[in-house]
Amino acid sequence: MRIKSIATTLLLILTIALGFAQTKEDALKDAQMAAEGTLSEDFDTVLKYTLPEIIEVMGGKENAKNTIVQTYDTMKSQGFKIERAEILEVSEIVKEQGQSRCLVKSYNVMVMSGQRLKSTSHLLGIYDDNAKHWKFIEAKQLKNPGLTSQILPDFKTEMDIPDDQVDMEPVKN
Repeated sequence: MRIKSIATTLLLILTIALGFAQTKEDALKDAQMAAEGTLSEDFDTVLKYTLPEIIEVMGGKENAKNTIVQTYDTMKSQGFKIERAEILEVSEIVKEQGQSRCLVKSYNVMVMSGQRLKSTSHLLGIYDDNAKHWKFIEAKQLKNPGLTSQILPDFKTEMDIPDDQVDMEPVKN
């Protein structure tokens, strides 16, 4: 009887531990992995944390990766550089439409055409039960009804998606 009680308790603890991979800490960790992938040009990692619907719209993983690499190479040849990609905070997790969701606030610094762009933006995180980690989309994209209907046709949220804040300054030599 005692072994059965211990086994039941261990099973309960394991279930609780696995069920809470949907925490703010996990969303923060996954968003940081995506940001680090961007900084290091590890586009496989970036795609790992990208909402699958975006990858699908881009023609699948290989096409998405090729498009990202080509775009990034072109931008780099024109002087584009990402200097910082930092995750600042994660909102409370909400349950909507059967999904765990959160907003992730980020700070990015990029150089382009002699200008330094400093932006505070947000990602929408949606927990992927199959992959067991968070997937992200730029939250501002969800303010575009045409794009939203193409990527997430039935998407509805009560979350307040903030506008991005962008400051520009000349690069000092």
